Amino acid sequence: MNWDNFFIAQAGAAAALTGLIFVAVSINLSRILAGSHLPNRALQSITLLLNILLISSLILVPGQSLIIIGIEVLLLSLTLWILTLKLTLSILRATPPEYKKQSRANFYMIQVAVLPFLASGIFILIIGEKGIYLLVPGILFSFSKAIVDAWVLLVEINR
Repeated sequence: MNWDNFFIAQAGAAAALTGLIFVAVSINLSRILAGSHLPNRALQSITLLLNILLISSLILVPGQSLIIIGIEVLLLSLTLWILTLKLTLSILRATPPEYKKQSRANFYMIQVAVLPFLASGIFILIIGEKGIYLLVPGILFSFSKAIVDAWVLLVEINR
């Protein structure tokens, strides 16, 4: 596999962005805790980034078969999907009516970020290494979602 450099870069970027989310939360902790849906939104972002970090790290373990990688990706992404779905539904319920549109957009963004990981795990098991390509959109959408959330937690919360 020639994916090592890609996954090394993704693991580093995920770790750095996770730190940014923690900084955003620590700077605006009282405001985040005052919003009924914001703590879960912060956790959602951390979960997306942790998923990238874990999958990238596991893929970099030498000597694994594609079957093992496929199982790891599938189990991690299934766990991620269940957790983010639970968090997103909780956010939708807790969001004030004037922000429901943004919460629905958050729901769709999460699905677009997570579903490629699930598909990748399945396709790695079925067709092999080419299934890894499906991780790329999942990673890119997860980073995009986490950056949007960091912006909300750092800037928008103070408007």
